[in-house]
Amino acid sequence: MTGDVSDWYRHDRMPHIFCTGCGNGTVINCTLNAVNEMGWDIDNTIFVSGIGCSSRSPGYIVTDSLHTTHGRALAFATGVKMAKPEFNVVVFTGDGDLSAIGGNHFIHACRRNINMTVVCMNNMIYGMTGGQGSPCTPVGAISTTTPYGAREPVFDLAELAVAAGANYSARWTSYHVKELTKAIKTGMETTGLSFIEAMTQCPTSFGRRNKQRKVTDMIDHMRTHSILLSKKRRMEESGEKVPDDLFTVGEFVRRYRPALGVVEE
Repeated sequence: MTGDVSDWYRHDRMPHIFCTGCGNGTVINCTLNAVNEMGWDIDNTIFVSGIGCSSRSPGYIVTDSLHTTHGRALAFATGVKMAKPEFNVVVFTGDGDLSAIGGNHFIHACRRNINMTVVCMNNMIYGMTGGQGSPCTPVGAISTTTPYGAREPVFDLAELAVAAGANYSARWTSYHVKELTKAIKTGMETTGLSFIEAMTQCPTSFGRRNKQRKVTDMIDHMRTHSILLSKKRRMEESGEKVPDDLFTVGEFVRRYRPALGVVEE
């Protein structure tokens, strides 16, 4: 580590506005620890966000940042990277911001394989705007727009990033702090678009509607319902049924396709 991670925080903006028990702070801290380990320069690092709880994050970081329109963070970040390929560009986004309104931007940023890091805080709901269901709300979960339980299949964002062409894709949770930090750092080290999905707890909008009012309930759920991708694949190969209520964590892809936004030697 090159210095104190607290150097990256904008202390004059504290206390933050996240709800009590929100996991976004953990994801920010993991990201900044990864940035710090990378030895990046504050003056050459840009954080970009759209709209939503997660998108407030750049406001607490001391670098230059862009807080953009809903779903458009990747479009703005693409512009930054094309104009200044020597800059380190990190995008904070949420499941609603990225996969619903910003869905096409996500797909095509992966297809173009733009050299940036995207950290998606997936709290499985629109937390800031009233607790509506998002494309990542689990089947059966209650939200203000799914009062009888969500019925639509869940978007697998990490798999989507692989299929669309990103060079790196991984998923962890706010429980897996060390693994999440390592994945973000690995993504930053990998040229091209790196996508890291961080599933995180939202006791205010999601938990209280789904019998997980306590923060510990949600974190324990992530601990007990996550399964390593490698283990799932072994179970499938052996014909063993994988329980439907489990979700996969781990590294989904690391490859070296040609990328845009790379500094020419």
